[in-house]
Order: sequence, then C-alpha cells, then structure tokens
Amino acid sequence: MAEAADFQGTSPSPARRWLRRTGAVLAGTPLLAGFLQLPAGSPAEAATPAAPRAASADGSVAVSVDSLTPGAPSEGDTVTVSGTVTNKGKKAVTDASVGLRVGSLLDTRSSIDTAAKNSGDVDSPAGAEIDDKYTEKFSKLTPGVSQPYTISVPADELDLGQDGVYDLSVTLTGETSDQPWEQTLGVRHTFLPWQPDELDAKTKTTFMWPLVSTVHMTAETGSDEEQTPVFHDDELAAEISPGGRLDRMVALGKDLDVTWVIDPDLLASVEAMTTRYEIPGENTDDQDVVGGHQEVAKRWLTEVQKAVADKEVVALPFGDPDLASLAHHGTSVTGSLRHLKEATDVAARTVESILHVVPSTDYAWPVEGAVDPSIIKVATSAGADKVIVRGDTFEGGRDLTYTPTAPRPIGGGTTAVVADARLSTVFDGVMTRASASTQAVQRFLAQSLTLALQTDRPRSVVVAPQRTPSAAQAQTMAEAIGALQDSTWSQPQDLTAAAKSKPDPAAGTDVPPASAYPKSLRKQELPRSAFEQIARTQDKLDRFKVILSDQSRVVTPFGRALNRGMAVSWRGRPAEAAIYRSGVETYLDTLSSQVRLIEKSETKLSGRSATIPVTVQNNLVQGVEHLVLRLTSTNPTRLQIDGDAYEEQPVAVSGGHSQSVKFTTNANANGRATVVAQLYTQDGRPYGQPVTFDVKVTEITATVMLVIGGGVLLLVLAGFRMYTQRKRAAARQAEEREQDDASDEADADAADKGAKNPAVSETRPTGESAPRTGEDAPEQPSDPARDTAPESADPSGTGERVDR
Repeated sequence: MAEAADFQGTSPSPARRWLRRTGAVLAGTPLLAGFLQLPAGSPAEAATPAAPRAASADGSVAVSVDSLTPGAPSEGDTVTVSGTVTNKGKKAVTDASVGLRVGSLLDTRSSIDTAAKNSGDVDSPAGAEIDDKYTEKFSKLTPGVSQPYTISVPADELDLGQDGVYDLSVTLTGETSDQPWEQTLGVRHTFLPWQPDELDAKTKTTFMWPLVSTVHMTAETGSDEEQTPVFHDDELAAEISPGGRLDRMVALGKDLDVTWVIDPDLLASVEAMTTRYEIPGENTDDQDVVGGHQEVAKRWLTEVQKAVADKEVVALPFGDPDLASLAHHGTSVTGSLRHLKEATDVAARTVESILHVVPSTDYAWPVEGAVDPSIIKVATSAGADKVIVRGDTFEGGRDLTYTPTAPRPIGGGTTAVVADARLSTVFDGVMTRASASTQAVQRFLAQSLTLALQTDRPRSVVVAPQRTPSAAQAQTMAEAIGALQDSTWSQPQDLTAAAKSKPDPAAGTDVPPASAYPKSLRKQELPRSAFEQIARTQDKLDRFKVILSDQSRVVTPFGRALNRGMAVSWRGRPAEAAIYRSGVETYLDTLSSQVRLIEKSETKLSGRSATIPVTVQNNLVQGVEHLVLRLTSTNPTRLQIDGDAYEEQPVAVSGGHSQSVKFTTNANANGRATVVAQLYTQDGRPYGQPVTFDVKVTEITATVMLVIGGGVLLLVLAGFRMYTQRKRAAARQAEEREQDDASDEADADAADKGAKNPAVSETRPTGESAPRTGEDAPEQPSDPARDTAPESADPSGTGERVDR
C-alpha cells in the first residue's frame, strides 16, 4: 500500500522506507524454513519487476540542467532541456535512462526556496515521469565520464494545469553490478513557470543595473600642465576591455529596461585613462609605467553614453562611500559628513559632463540594503530622500500574506525603497557553470511569478543585486531580465516611478534598531581610525591650499582621493584600505614640504645693527602666496628684530624659485642670541617646520672707536699735506716759466742790437760763449732745491690727469 501511494519511479519517504523494510523482515521470517524445503523457483518467477528505488540522498550520478528554453513557456511552445550526467561512483551504470518529471505546484515563495535548497536530493518527490518517448538512454555510464543529453517536450505534453510554478526534475535511473535493479541514481530539480495568459494586474519590476568598481586612482598627479593622473594599478583596463566585467555590463545592459546606478568615480577614472596616465613601478627605484589603454577607455565611455541614452541614471555619491561605516564610526569624527556632502555635490556634475545625461542624486544605497536609524540619518544628511533597503532587513508588515509594494514612508520626508530580498540575492552565487546560471534564471522567474500571483493588488517591485557583479553573473542577470520582460505577468518600470508609487498602508514602516544590523556586515566596516586619518589629511589640505596660487591643482585630486578613502569597495580589505589612505596623506606631506625655509648656520653680527637674510624655497610647479615669515629673537634684551622681539614680512615665491627675506636687527650686548624663523599662513597657523639658528653679537667698544678715529685723522692729514705740496710745486714751476720767458726776451733784444751794430759782435773775445739759460745753465748755490720734476710740455695721454 505504501508503494502504491507513491508515483512510479519516485523514491519513498524515509518513514515509508523504514515501515516497508520492517514489514519485509517480519513477513520473511516464517517463510525462511519453507524456502529451505521447497524446490527453487524458476528464474522468471524470481525476477519479478520492482519500482525504481533511490540509492542515496545525493545520488551516485550527478545530473545538471545547463539549459531550459523557453524559461517560461506558453501554449504551443516546446520545452527543451539539456545538460550532462556524470557517474560519480566506482561502478559502471548500465541501462541508464534520463527522463523528465513534473512535480507538484509550488504555490508559495518559501516552497521555492526549499526546492532550490534540495535541488539534488534524490529523496525529494519528483512526480511522474513523462512519456517514455521523451527520454534519452545510455547503455553504460563509465565512472568519472560525463555524457550530454537533450530532451524536447511539447508544452502540451507536460500536462500543466493551474497557473503557477511547477517542480520540473531531470532524473537518471539505472543499475549497477552490486545493485542490479532499476533505481534513481541522480536527479536535478528546477522550476517551470506556467502563465500562458496575460495577468490583469502585472507586477511592475525595477531592476537596478550597477556600474561600480573598486578604487584605482591615487591622489598623485604629474607636474605637467595636464596633471597626468597616477593609478595604483591597471586592473580597470582589464575590466573595460572587450570581454571584461564592465564591458559585459554595458554590452548586456544596453538592450534591457533597467535603471543604471553609477559610481561617478568609475566614469572619472576611465576618462582619466583616455589621455596619458601613469602606474607606479613595482619597486621604489622603478620609473612610472605609462598606461596604454587610451583607445579602450574612449570606446568604453562611448558605449556607456549610447547605453544610457533615454534611460534613467542614478548617480551614487562620488566614490560610493560606505554609509554604514560612516554612521557607526565616522559621525563622531569632526568633518566626516562634510566629505559625504562633497561627494554628493560632485556626483551630478561628473556624470553629466561625461555621459551628457542629468542623473538623479536622490538615492542612497547602503551596503546590502541593511539599515538602522543612524544609517538613515547619515544617508539623508547629504540631500538624498530615498534609501534603497532590502526586504530581509526591513519589516514586511503585520499578518501580510503577500509581498507589499516597494516604497515605504519612514518619516521626515524620507522614503525607504524596499528591494525584494529573494529576487535581489538569487544571482549572488558562482555563475561560471551553465547549470548554476540556468538554475538562477529559473528560480528568479519562479519567484517573480509566485509573487505576481499572490494578490491582484498593483505593486512595484525593486531588484537591487550585488554591487559589482562578475561577468558571468551579469550574463545570468541579463538572461533573467530578458525572460521577465517577455513574460505575461511583469512589466518594466524605472526606479523613480517605483519610488513614487502609492505605498501599501499595511506594509511595515519601522526602521530596524541598531541591534538588528547584521553582525557579518558590521565586522567589515571601516574603523574609526580610518575617519580620523581622513580628517587629519583634510586638515593638512586646508592649511596647504591657502598658500597656493592655483588651488584646483591640489584641492580636486586630493578631495576626490579622500572620498575614495571611505568607499564601500574597501570592505573585507582593511590592509589595502589603510595603505591607500596612508599613501594619500604621505603624498600631501611631500607636497607641503616643497615650500620650506632653508637651514641657516650660526651668523656673526659685528656692530649695533645689521640685516639677517632668511631664504624661502618653493619647489612646487605653481607659485605660493599669502604666507608670512616671522623672525623671532628668543633673547630680545640682547638682540632685537626691528626694535622688537619679532618681525613679520609677507612672502610670495614663484614656482621653482627661492626668495630671501631680510630682517633688520639691533644688538644691545655681546654674546649669542637664538633666533627662530617660522612661516605662517594668513590666518596665523604655522606652516612647515621652523628654522632655528644662533646669532653671535660682538659689540664695538670706545677704545676701538678712538683707534679707528685716529687712523682716519692721520689719513686726512696725509692727504692734506700731499695737496699743499703739490700746490707749492705748481707755483714754483709757474715762477720759473716766467723767469725763462723774461730771459728769452732779453737775449732776443741783444741779438737785434748786435745785428744793427756789427762792431759789438766782432769785439767779443774768441772762445767765449753766450750765457746759458734753462737746463743748461749752471746751478747756483743760492737756487732753491726742486721738490717736483719739471712739467713736460708734451701732450697728456688718454685717461692721464693733467695738473693746471
């Protein structure tokens, strides 16, 4: 009777197997003696046929369903199922047969979950096998060898009745040498949605299609005019190259009715790759490697622009900040919410400038849609009034027998858009195997149809899948969405329309408490130290930017890097996240140190007053300004700066130059005085490290002044004496010239008289010469001694001084 109650070919339940085996033992005991006395029966009598029995829960033969088309058949369609069967045992399987069985109607969403969990259990009810002509037979299955199968059945032959989801299983029956009877050795359960007629109240389904990646760009840029960006790796190029994850997301999504959810940082990073970009070498001595994927980046951005045209685009805050981490650890750190506001403000500009569409920034998307009051508060602090949450972390409602519509007003003008948990998580697994992908598609369709059949109320359903689907997961998602869009029970809807739909008054609107937040997610959050480091870096940036002539060259790359430092993608990678944040801070310190004071050695000061130069060096590309240099004497009684303890002077230095600033000092006593030079910003905050040096003061005494004065007086007297001597010599020379002129005139007169009176000439004694004058005249004892040489009558040379 127990066997008769089961369908032929199905495995009995464990309770029934126990009853049957116990009954067989009790019934066989009194007959044992008779078997020993009676002659053996004929072989034909001994080989009475028996119903197939299951071997074990998992089965010794693995059955896969790699394809099921169409996923949601209608009347007149032919259902084709294909896959493989693999003998996992050590014995060959003979007389093997692969067939289809249609099980019971799965009329609840939980029953679909249970069937999916036990999809390979040979003990699960599988229903009656379809006509034998729709089977595929194998004479032998060798251990470890896979065999493909394909079975096509007209939908009319499946004997489907009521609309809904049916358990469709593929079973393999056969024999082994140690168990020579027909038995079920392997099974694979899947789902067959059956809704041939259009529903009057179709479910409006919104599918979020995320374009999100991990962090790739650093804060560093080149010193050239274009500010060549620097990436910490080149993995983004692989994602956007043909066949890459993001390339597949765009190629698949462009033909689907989806809402694009985009991290602007991804777009900005790819746009930076369209020109020259660099990647640091593996070692510190290696030169930066120039990235060479400009054409790939340009092509991908062009494809994204085409894909999102006329589609709804939702822009996440720049860098996709971790809202839960910010709420639980960042709000206690001053300035953390400021970064979220900046990330939200820049998001719309980035998307619009690159994709030429106006995105919506009204949505916040916490990790896996898990929220508590603090997360809601942080999520809406930057202007978002709609929060994407997930149904498994949000109360559905009291005594509801159906899934309520997505929007839920939660107070304060905020709407919680509740994504369906079952539909959102069905693609989380590894989808590289065709069997896993097919199972996910059929489960998605089954859950969607069952949800649609729950009530005739109009509802909006939102699907929020994982943030960064793999290429295989994206392919599976696209297949499921395509099948759903062709279905008779669902129609597409964008996210804004879903959020504005009429809420269900019976749906729950209470935000879960903090204690209900999943512990597994809390363990992956960014620590408080991460936000403290970000705040410290921001403070350094604020002090640095005020001295720059072109702040945008620094503020923009560092501001975006700080947004990336709190990204969701750092979850589960705490070491990498810490390295990234430290790299940003270290690079900022390096830039700040390029504007500094040059070290000075001890300075000696001789005299009561002198100037001390202090040099400011600027090794940045751009000029610096709005700086003040203060020179302070630590001992103003000995050394004063401009008559006081310190003096300040404004500083402006061009890029790549140095400037010396001079300070006037006054010495009051001998000895050493320590002087401190420090740069300040205009708001009075110290900038850079101070430079400290000693000034050795040597005061001038009265005795030294007398010695110096006497020496100066001697020099003056000597000069006066030389002047008077030269003046007297010039007077004597003038007097001699007058005497010579008078003598020449007398000789001339005498000569004239001699010519007129020859007698006089002739009576002069023989051998007597005329008197000598000038140089030839004999020197007389009474002549004064000469103190200068006779003046030359020749013309003076060039540059030669001529006395008059």
